[in-house]
Amino acid sequence: MAEEKPWALISEVGEQGYLEEMADLIKPHFHIISHKDFQQNPQLHGPKIQALLLWNGFPVVEPSLLGLLPSLKVVANGGVGIDHLDVPYINSLGVKVTNTPGVVSNATADIGMALLLASARKVVEGHQVAVDPKTTHIPQCLMGVEVSESTLGIIGMGHIGYKIAQRGKGFDMKILYHNRSRRSVEDEQAVGATYCENMDDLLKESDFVMLAVNLTPETTGLISHRQLSLMKPTATLVNVSRGLVVDQDALVKALQSGTIRAAALDVTYPEPLPRDHPLLGLPNVLITPHVGTNTLTTSLKMVQQMVDNAVAAVKGLTAPNEVKPK
Repeated sequence: MAEEKPWALISEVGEQGYLEEMADLIKPHFHIISHKDFQQNPQLHGPKIQALLLWNGFPVVEPSLLGLLPSLKVVANGGVGIDHLDVPYINSLGVKVTNTPGVVSNATADIGMALLLASARKVVEGHQVAVDPKTTHIPQCLMGVEVSESTLGIIGMGHIGYKIAQRGKGFDMKILYHNRSRRSVEDEQAVGATYCENMDDLLKESDFVMLAVNLTPETTGLISHRQLSLMKPTATLVNVSRGLVVDQDALVKALQSGTIRAAALDVTYPEPLPRDHPLLGLPNVLITPHVGTNTLTTSLKMVQQMVDNAVAAVKGLTAPNEVKPK
């Protein structure tokens, strides 16, 4: 007799959840139930759910939800960042937490370079001029800044940061980096990176500052008034980490006053920003809506890793990417 598939709670299959191709990777291993269907009768469905699969932070993992899932064995998060999860509390319930490192690195590094290039070369502004029916000439305001042979400062040299460095090397950029621990000499030499033990040195020298850190209590507000004041007035801040790593009020002031040239952000706080937020009205800001991992190839790899982690945890095996509380 075939083993009965366990049940997993997901956000939904559809526009705001999993694409059909992604759900198809889950279905061979789990019966799935959407959060909306679950809410219709949590007393019926709750006791049979053993896995909670999070995509874009949904369903939101709160004590009220966890209390309805007495058989839960794993919260499998799609993505690396787990700042939205209270890992010690979840673990205290006998539930494992997993994430999906590695598979997100290329796509996130790509969006970082895309933002850097689009900001430097005014790609969005150029598109607007090109399609404007009133355009009769190319204005000088589209003059951009050089990327090749400029200085790229990377704050956070983990998987993603190192992938960014590889891409920067392809543009003959001088690469500086700041990290909790120094990379090996071999790693540094492979991308031509120079370690800055003091982050201030990196901020003073870089033409582009790229943030690729995890959100922790130590990195919350890492870039604020003082750090921005150290940057060149011609420099651009690029953030592909988390919105809370940057003091947004300080960033608005720096952009308005010309303390720095521009900012290019894939992350903000909150997401999306309130429609009247000052960042949305500044001409020297480029914002994408946290789409760093949004390619079908990467999304499918993430879901497969979530499934592998969840299946292992449900079976009582070691989950390949279990997150341990620090």
